[in-house]
Order: sequence, then structure tokens, then C-alpha cells
Amino acid sequence: MKGAEYAQLEAFVAVAERCNFRRAAQHLGLAPSTLSQTVSNLEDRLGVQLFNRTTRSVSLTRAGEQLLSQLQPLLAELKRTVEAAEDMGAANRGHLRLVCSRAAARLALGRLIADFHRDYPRIEVDVTVDDGITNIVESHYDAGVRVGHLLEKDMVALPLTGEWPLHVVATPVYLERHGFPENPEALRGHNCLRMRHAQSGTVFPWRFQRGKRRFEFQAAGNLTVDDEALALEALLAGEGIGYLLEPDVARYLQTGQLVSLLPEWSVSMPPFYIYYLRTRHMPQPLRQLLDFIKGWRLG
Repeated sequence: MKGAEYAQLEAFVAVAERCNFRRAAQHLGLAPSTLSQTVSNLEDRLGVQLFNRTTRSVSLTRAGEQLLSQLQPLLAELKRTVEAAEDMGAANRGHLRLVCSRAAARLALGRLIADFHRDYPRIEVDVTVDDGITNIVESHYDAGVRVGHLLEKDMVALPLTGEWPLHVVATPVYLERHGFPENPEALRGHNCLRMRHAQSGTVFPWRFQRGKRRFEFQAAGNLTVDDEALALEALLAGEGIGYLLEPDVARYLQTGQLVSLLPEWSVSMPPFYIYYLRTRHMPQPLRQLLDFIKGWRLG
């Protein structure tokens, strides 16, 4: 059906439902003369009179009544189909504000957003990287990404990753010069590169577990940083022994540039979670992201 033919049918139904050309023209946003001509063109095309017109009234002919009864359900169904398509389009666009830690941004969120945008390219994602503990409600974020034990109690959390082992690592050159530590206590005799929390300034302890025995200690060394990339560069240059997550060091362990120490004492970092406040009216872009995450795997 051509556009003009559909416009004629729409004009016919508007007049038939109101039995008034002026009100039908206002409804369609047309001049009454334009509407009258459109209906006349339809009657000419069909070869049948659809309306009885007088100076005071408009009524349907028998042919008009039959056409109206057939058209109304068809046009109603078409309208529902178009509205459903519009709703789907609206669900696939919008704006999301997220806040995450630097570790989450580096290890998970970048990949997640790239994969999410392959399915939902029209949803704009605005990410703030912040190592502070952010109240997403007060700061007007839709959701945040943190490790599980840092989440507020009234938040709903959805797992984003699994656990990641932490590795004690050093270069072969450093180990040739200073020896291999045989247990965690022996690390006290080594130059250990320390990591500091960027927001609080707290130096992270090194944690170990073997069977039921668990302990942690503050490593000692002549370099403290708050950036994983800088820490890794220093380690690869032979600065000392470091304590980093597996995703940061995996390829260097494979190539032999770094050596994993004390694997029997290894511990893991808890998973990252995306967290949000449960509400009766969740923003549709957030619902789309959460549904996507349920079928997503970090690879």
C-alpha cells in the first residue's frame, strides 16, 4: 500500500468515527478542504460513495459502513504494532551513570561496556572512576561496581566476576640476586613493593592462607605506589617483589618475565559486584544492563 492510499483510509476512518469533516480535520491536523478532497479521491479510487453529505450532516452509506467495520480492527492492530516497536526502541536508548573502583574499571567494566554496547549502542554510559566508597543514591548514580565486602547493606548486588588469585611475583633476575623466599615470613628480608589506596592513603597488607592458617603483614620496601601499572613496570625492571592480581600478571608469568612465588599460600580477591538500589520503577537502561549481565561472562 502506498503512503497516499493509507492516508486516504486514515482520513475516511477519522470522518466516519466523528461524522464531521471539520472535527476530523482538526484531529488529523489538516485543512477541512484537504480532508474533503482526500476522501473524494478515495471514493473515486474505489468507485463507490462512502458518505452521504448535506450542508448540515454527514453519514455513512452502506458501502461506507462495511468499509469502516473492516478497517477499524486492522488500523487498531497496526497502531498497537507501531506502539510496540516504539516502546522497544525507547527501551534500547537512554542514559546510565555508573561509578566504580579503579580495579573494577581496569579488570571488568571496560570489557562489559564494550560488549553491552554491541547490543545496545544507543544507551549512553557515563562512568566515574572513584576508589572512595560512594553512596550511589546521594550522588545520583544508577549503579556502582565494587568488591562484595564493601557494599552498603541496603543495596542489591549482582555478581560481575569470579574471584581472582593474588600472586607474589618477582623477576628471575631479582630472584637470582636475592634468593627465593621459602615462606611468607621470609619476605621480610626482601624489598617489597607496596600498594597504597589512592583515596585513603592506607597501605594494603599482604594476606596469606595455607590450610586453616591465615595471616597478614605489612610488607617493607623502598617504593610505595597507588597505581597498578606503575607497580608492574617497577617489578618488571627488577625493583623487588610485588603482590598483584592474576589478570595483571598472567601474561608475564606465561612469558617467564615474572615468577609466581609461594603459590601454596595464595589467597584470592572477592568478586566484583554491580550494585544498585531496588526501586519500584527501575530506569529501563539499568534493567537492560542488569539483564545483559546475567548472560554475560568476562572472557
